[in-house]
Amino acid sequence: MPGFFFPHNNMTELNGKDDCKLAEGKILKKKQKAFGADLKNYLKCMVPHIESGVKTSNSRNVMLSAEEVIQWSQSLEKLLASKSGQGVFREFLKSEFSEENIEFWLACEDYKKTKSDHLRGKAERIYEEFVQSDAIKQINIDYQMREATAKRARAPTHTSFDEAQKTVYILMERDSYPRFLKSKAYQNLLNQLQTNTSK
Repeated sequence: MPGFFFPHNNMTELNGKDDCKLAEGKILKKKQKAFGADLKNYLKCMVPHIESGVKTSNSRNVMLSAEEVIQWSQSLEKLLASKSGQGVFREFLKSEFSEENIEFWLACEDYKKTKSDHLRGKAERIYEEFVQSDAIKQINIDYQMREATAKRARAPTHTSFDEAQKTVYILMERDSYPRFLKSKAYQNLLNQLQTNTSK
């Protein structure tokens, strides 16, 4: 188990519940401010000039429309079907400290398209990064599913991560996705696009 570094000389400072709540509150406020800035920067990359549809760094025309952003609110499936939607949702999940969910889901989608002779290597990477009990980006699945997924990853097929991916999808759909739709980031983006459309 990795060690933890506490920048406090006096460990008693960390003992009180109030101190922890205060520290968590400060971190959350900082993270929320950072999220706003991160999302702005992300959107500038994706949509440098929303009105003119200037080419992005990936040399495709990305014209983010109000219609597309409205479609994101119809279902998580529609949100994740959009590259721009994935990016905006990922920034939102970062603000909630849960970006591992979309990263795992996307890794599973990529894994399903993998050629059979590359499955073992990818399965190992996904397992080590997201599934094992001390994974850096550990996903929220129960012990039984973690064990079952580990067993499937040792003899990989294209469906090795399907159950875990479905669980993570449902978690995002029931938990993060409704908050995303109510978030200022989503509402502001939609309002901005609707305002530009009506000009």
